[in-house]
Amino acid sequence: MRHTSRLLAGIAASTLIVAGAGTALTTGVATADTSTCSVTSHASKNDISTVGITHVYDKTVSSGSIGVGTTVTYTDVIGTTGIGNPYVNTITDYPPTGFGAPVKASITAYHLVGGQTSEDVTPEPNAGGWKVTSTGWFVNSGNPVTLTITYAVPSSVSAGQLVTSGGIGVAGTVGVSNNLPNLTACFTARSANAGESLLGSLGNNGLGSSDGQLSSTGSVGDILTGVLKNLIGS
Repeated sequence: MRHTSRLLAGIAASTLIVAGAGTALTTGVATADTSTCSVTSHASKNDISTVGITHVYDKTVSSGSIGVGTTVTYTDVIGTTGIGNPYVNTITDYPPTGFGAPVKASITAYHLVGGQTSEDVTPEPNAGGWKVTSTGWFVNSGNPVTLTITYAVPSSVSAGQLVTSGGIGVAGTVGVSNNLPNLTACFTARSANAGESLLGSLGNNGLGSSDGQLSSTGSVGDILTGVLKNLIGS
C-alpha cells in the first residue's frame, strides 16, 4: 500500500508538470506592441564612404514575448548587397537598460576554409554595451557576419513591460563602420510559464528543443519514467 500510494502521488505530481507544459504552449503569451517598437530593425548605409556600395545592418530579438527570469537572445547582422568586401573587426551590442553581462555569445562568419562557421566568443564591456573583436571578419553579398548574444532577463523587469534594447556599433574597414543607436528590438515581458517556473530553462520560452522537451532537464517522458523508477525502486 505504501508503494501504491507513493506511486500515485508521484504520477499526480508529474501530471501537474505536464499540465503546466500544456499551459506554456497555449497561454500566457503577450504580443509586443509593434506600433511602438518591433522585434526587428533594419538600416542601410550608402554614402561617399561606401564608394557606391550599400552596407546593411539588422538587429532582431528572439521572441516578441519572453518570461522574466529566463533569457533573451539578440541577433546582430552586418552585410553588404554590393560587390565590396569589407572587413568588420568590432561589433558592439547594446542591451536594454538594467541588463547584466551576456551569458553567452557566438559569431558566425565566413572563413576561407570551411565557409560560414560559428564559434563562441567572450564579449567585453564597451561604453555601456558588450563588444566582440577580431582581426577582421570578411563580409560580402553572400556572407554577412552575425553576432548572437544572450542575456538573462532580470527580475527588475515587470510582466507586461515593453523592453527595448539599445542599438549596435560596428567598426571595420572604411565604409562599413557605423554607430546605430536606433537599431533596436523589443519584446513584451511576461511571467515565467509553468515549465519555466518548475523546471528552469535556458530557452527563451521555457519549452526547450523542438523534440518535445520542457527544458534542458529532459522530455515529458523522461520525467515520468524517472518518477516511476524512483518510487518503485524505493
